[in-house]
Amino acid sequence: MRKLTNTEQEKIKLLTKNQVALSLIEPTETGLKKSIMDATGSVRSYLKSEEIHDYELQKQGPDNKVIIPTVIHTEFKTIKSKASLYRPQTKNGDPRIWFYSLTKIADPNDIIAITYFNDSFQIFNLTKLDVKTLIDSSIQNPFQELINAINTTENEVALELLSMLRKIAGSGPIPSMVDADTSVGRTLETALGIDINSSKQPDYKGIELKSFRNSRTNRKNLFAQVPDWKLSKFKSSAEILDAFGYEREDDFKLYCTVSAITRNSQGLNMRIDSDIKQLIENSDKPEIGDFVVWTLDKLHNRLKSKHKETFWVEAESIKIDNREHFQYKLVEHTKKPITSQFDLLIEQGIITLDHLIKRNSKGKVVEKGPLFKIKPKGIELLFPPSETYSLI
Repeated sequence: MRKLTNTEQEKIKLLTKNQVALSLIEPTETGLKKSIMDATGSVRSYLKSEEIHDYELQKQGPDNKVIIPTVIHTEFKTIKSKASLYRPQTKNGDPRIWFYSLTKIADPNDIIAITYFNDSFQIFNLTKLDVKTLIDSSIQNPFQELINAINTTENEVALELLSMLRKIAGSGPIPSMVDADTSVGRTLETALGIDINSSKQPDYKGIELKSFRNSRTNRKNLFAQVPDWKLSKFKSSAEILDAFGYEREDDFKLYCTVSAITRNSQGLNMRIDSDIKQLIENSDKPEIGDFVVWTLDKLHNRLKSKHKETFWVEAESIKIDNREHFQYKLVEHTKKPITSQFDLLIEQGIITLDHLIKRNSKGKVVEKGPLFKIKPKGIELLFPPSETYSLI
């Protein structure tokens, strides 16, 4: 696809701001004449990630063609159409896509935007359509209605959760459930009626909740992820504990932070090997060396699934009658982390790893992590621009 103009890029920024996920395709002169376009890698990836269509599962030939309803948006009108997705018998069955009536709105090398809403493709000529004017128009129009509907649908759960949080915050400081570092999150989740469990799934209808006291030096939890034991020298948390643990009160434990920019007091650090796409933890003990491994693909997928959408809830800690209370005050709303930044932030020491391993009096080894954490300044580097909401 050709390089986008500055105007086209600005239109995409405006659409992204309005929660519109889309893909782009550039019809050629030959493609318009023959009513055929290659379904490029980016288009195929979009269709698969949005669970619209998977070309890898589609068989070749006209009998396996898939037809999807389509709406073509023009200035103040729409054209009812349809799309065909297929793989021809010829060659390798290279994926094809075509939107009927596309020639009515497109010239060769225009950029066509494709999004999906209300069980239909919604397409428009990004090059020619005055996106901003239509969205801001005082005259109601189909394109404006589409963008508003997408925006409302995408934000429906967030607005519901925000309303609940404001109600909780409006009732004043809430007594802490337990005397622990984790109480700020557990207290809020209980107030929201969310079961306290160890699920890796987001907390509230697809939105992850991360609560923290309003000390700006506190690192924030991203997710927990055990190493890939099959690829690692050590095969369990117990082996890590035996190698680096220490006696503390009644427990034998390893509670420590591991960084890529310095070694900790246990002689541990970590590094990224981009060639083999692994995060590796290392000991300065020559007889141990590299001892556990995470694949970057696994870490990226955990980040995307855990933080597809997140509310970072800030609370003020207040002592009332010698008991900690929480006044929840602010929400930072992030979406769609940039996974390529994850690696860079590890290398910069902004994302670190916490081991939380101990052997109790019964000899059982318990591992609460490993926890990947991020310094407060890293949030704006890991996620696209966020929204901030006051709760009180």
